[in-house]
Formats: sequence, C-alpha cells, structure tokens
Amino acid sequence: MPVSIESLRGEFPVFERIAYLNAGTDGPLPTAAAEASAAELLGEARRGRTSEHFERRHDLGDRLRTAYARALGCDASDVALTTCTSEGLASVIDGLGLAPGEEILTSEEEHPGLLGALAAAREVSGVSVRAVPLQDIAGAVRPSTRLLACSHVSWMTGRLAPSLAGLDVPVVLDGAQGVGAIPVDVRALGCDAYAGAGQKWLCGPDGIGMLYVSPALRSHVEVRRRGYGNLADPGAGLDAGLHDDARRFDTFALSAEALACALTAVELLEGIGWRQVHERAIELAARLAEMLACAGREVTPRGRSTLVSFASPDPLAERARLGELGVVLRDIPGETRLRASVGAWNSESDLRRLLDGLETHA
Repeated sequence: MPVSIESLRGEFPVFERIAYLNAGTDGPLPTAAAEASAAELLGEARRGRTSEHFERRHDLGDRLRTAYARALGCDASDVALTTCTSEGLASVIDGLGLAPGEEILTSEEEHPGLLGALAAAREVSGVSVRAVPLQDIAGAVRPSTRLLACSHVSWMTGRLAPSLAGLDVPVVLDGAQGVGAIPVDVRALGCDAYAGAGQKWLCGPDGIGMLYVSPALRSHVEVRRRGYGNLADPGAGLDAGLHDDARRFDTFALSAEALACALTAVELLEGIGWRQVHERAIELAARLAEMLACAGREVTPRGRSTLVSFASPDPLAERARLGELGVVLRDIPGETRLRASVGAWNSESDLRRLLDGLETHA
C-alpha cells in the first residue's frame, strides 16, 4: 500500500516510544531506509565487492543526485553529492579564492558549519568577515563585499533569510534547515550556491549532503581537492580533468549502503508529495508555537519554517528531563532557549507530550 501523509508516521519506528522533535539535528530514520542499507551490506558480504558493486554505487549516486535536484528545484547537473552541508559550504568559499581587503557578509545567527568556513577564509586568506542581523543582510552589501553567505533558515530561530535575488555579489546559502523542510527553489531564491543536508529533513544517514552550484558560479570556483570521485577521466593520471558540471564538487567516496539509505528515505517523502510534506510540517510547527505561547513560554520570533525556539530557564537540565519523559529536542548553545524541530511525521500527540512535559516541570 502506498504511503500517505496520514500513514507517514508509521514508517518511523522511533515514534513507537518517543516524541521525536529533533530533525533539525538528525531526522528520524525510516524502516525502509535502514533495510535498504542493510541489504546493500549483506549483498557486499555475499557477492564480494567486484565491478558490479562499483557500478551499483555509481547508479545509486546518480539516482540520489537526481532526487536531490528535484527537492532543490534545479537540474541534476547542477548538484554535487557531499558528506554534509559544511563540506559544501567550505568547498565553495575556499574555492572563490578571496583575498585580503575583500569582505564576506554574513548574519549574526549562523551555524558552526558555516562559521568554520568563514573563520578559515579570515585566518588563512586574510578576508574580512562582517556579521549583521539576518533580516538586514540584503541591504548591508557594500563595495568591499565579495560574497554573501548566510542561512536560508536560521538554525537558532527558524527565521528565513530575506529575498537575496538581484544582488551584485555571489550568494551562498546554508540550506541545512531548508531542503526537505520547506519549499526550496534555488533559482527563485537568487542564490549561486546552496548546501544542504541529507540526514536532517530528508531522513537519510549521517554522512550525506548536497551542493547546488549555478553554472555561472562554477567557472569562478577553483576545485582545490581532487580525487577519483570528482575527476571526469581518473585513468588519465596527472592529466585527469574535472567533470564539467557540478560533479566536480563531489566528495571523493560515498558508500553504497549510505547512498541506498538516503535514496530510499528521500523517495519515501517525495512519493507522498513535497507540497504535502512541507505544508503539514509548517502547519504543525505553527501550531506548536501557539501552544507554547498559550502555556506562557516566550517563543522566539520565527518565519514560516519547521523550527520553534522558546525560552527555557535551564535549557540543558530541561532538555534532559524531557528526554527522560520520551521527548527529544535540543538546546541552543549559549542561549537560554530550547528548539523543537517539527516534521510531517510528527503528530498533535507529540506536541502535547512536549507541553505536558514542560508543565510537569514548570
């Protein structure tokens, strides 16, 4: 029987005992995805890893790239497969070859996955990095700005970046809390690169990500790490060239079991329909924000996203207590806030379980 939005929850065994509200860190893993991964490993054990195995890896990679492209609203030729959002961001920022005196503009609520790449650009290349409020970033470009890099959806608050279309500098978006969670159209967003995660809202395994790079930006990004996985003709030795399309940014190797797991998960969600998946998650998150406010918890201003951050007097202790009650969410380091990640697989019962847990320890 085909999976529907109403039956989606049943595909995730974690919900048999836990109110899982932490897809912004790692999404729940579907049974079918775990089984697909196990089948690949068992097949390798039984058949050995021969040329058939490597052909299988190649096919799985092509299919996953195409599925990710549909989720991003672009062509498969514009998508690279990576190990995580951070790898994609770092490869683009490093490859732009920015120099002292040039500036990268970012926001004040970025994740370490982007901040690490920005810190490297500052320390290694002498680039200036300037942070402004996310809502003001589009109007903060100045003559020395050579790159704008920020979140599509803030991991701290669930706020969305303002429209960045039409700017005179390249735009790189951290889409870890975007793709799979809310509608994404990389062209409409006006970005030149968009890095996303396969293990969060797409419910794949750890160690899988994606990177969209527009054809216009590709010619300006130097690929400084080269290996078998991103070479068009690896048999040519030192004369081996890079792929002409976004595959030049591919990570060097992804296992068949990881690819099969990620592909099965994304096809499960896509089979229901991205519109239904997005709308249900966004509506449930809005419902949770209302419930928290009614319960006297200050909800951090947010956008039309799937993240809900709210005040907590002792986030670490409260998160631990909720965990004991079977409610999984996360704290925001350095902030007196907790963050719930609400997906299409959640239900009103999960939201109520969180509220009941907060009331119990009020």
